[in-house]
Amino acid sequence: MIEKKTTTSEIRLNKLLAERGLTSRRGADKMIAEGLITVNGKKVYELGIKVNEHADSILVDGVPLRGKNQNLYIMFHKPKNVITSMSDPLGRTTVADYMTAVPGRVFPIGRLDWDSEGLLIMTNDGEFANKVMHPKTEVTKTYHVKLEGQPRPDQIEKLYKGVSIPGGGKVKAKLVEKIKMAKSRDQKTSDKHDWYKIIITEGKNHQVREMFKKIGFDVMKLQRVAIGKLKLGQLERGELVYLNDAAVDRIFIQDLPNDDYIKKVDRKNYDENAPITPKVREEKPVRRLNPRIEKAAAAKKSTKKELAHVTKKNFYRELNKKK
Repeated sequence: MIEKKTTTSEIRLNKLLAERGLTSRRGADKMIAEGLITVNGKKVYELGIKVNEHADSILVDGVPLRGKNQNLYIMFHKPKNVITSMSDPLGRTTVADYMTAVPGRVFPIGRLDWDSEGLLIMTNDGEFANKVMHPKTEVTKTYHVKLEGQPRPDQIEKLYKGVSIPGGGKVKAKLVEKIKMAKSRDQKTSDKHDWYKIIITEGKNHQVREMFKKIGFDVMKLQRVAIGKLKLGQLERGELVYLNDAAVDRIFIQDLPNDDYIKKVDRKNYDENAPITPKVREEKPVRRLNPRIEKAAAAKKSTKKELAHVTKKNFYRELNKKK
């Protein structure tokens, strides 16, 4: 058992590992529980243990804990068919393969499914990662999804009220609206499927796909286009950009319209029990024509009716008879 100190240099071990850019606090707790951390020659398993970062000898999987580096914040456009992990035992492509030029070790905040694409934040700041992912922070994530079919208003309303998904409990959408996607450069024909924008604040596994599946729709394509008010913009697939302080701050600004707008989007105060009132076109008064014009129009109509049975060959002959 490691002796618990009372000096001012004490810090929780998981917080220290996160500050040094090793992983997030949650990831640090997992490493401690697996016995990968050694303090003063002894493996530690106690999650709440405090250490002295200046006096204690701390090893991570047998390697001394490195000093604190400059924090890095990177926006990366993850392509499809890339795993959101820094390694893969099967040798598949991971986000780490795109970080070879980054000066230092970074890790992804949250995840995007293998067959999804879009904005992914990479960092070496574990405290920052923990803040972004913590449910209390309620960072908004905005997605564009292509669906097979078009949900009814009552189905959209279920997403607002909340649906239960496997392993994630009850989750809600902050905004769901139909959008018109710009035609991509590699798109040869027009897209006949419907695209929707959905904003959420949770970060459960496969959350967006499971939410639409719950109301009976499969997501054909999914792209994360914003985290907070940090937007993917024109960043190409596989490219990355370093974020300055102003860009990092935008992550924590919720990208939500006001309540009045949300009520109008695909909801329109929807009441599934309300009776349907058909729209009736108002009768407009008939404007009377000049009597001479009416008489001429009636004569012309009568002539056309009488000639309806006449063949093309005898048309002019019959017409001359009428005259």
